[in-house]
Amino acid sequence: MVRQKGRLKLFFLPTYSPELIPDEMLNQDVKTNAVRKQCPENLDQMIGQVRGYLHRRQKQPKLVKRYFRHKSVRYAAD
Repeated sequence: MVRQKGRLKLFFLPTYSPELIPDEMLNQDVKTNAVRKQCPENLDQMIGQVRGYLHRRQKQPKLVKRYFRHKSVRYAAD
């Protein structure tokens, strides 16, 4: 970790480390809850399900904050 005048923190992650990236928590949520539970019949239906799910998540900031509570990505919430 590198600090820049107290405003910016840089974290150098390994080349392949999806478990350390907060976005991956969202990706896993989408895969588990938007796609697998409803099994889309075609690409357009899948796109609609994912967009709808993400739109609902966008309106639930408390749930989005949970992605940063996982111990492997907690560093990003500081």
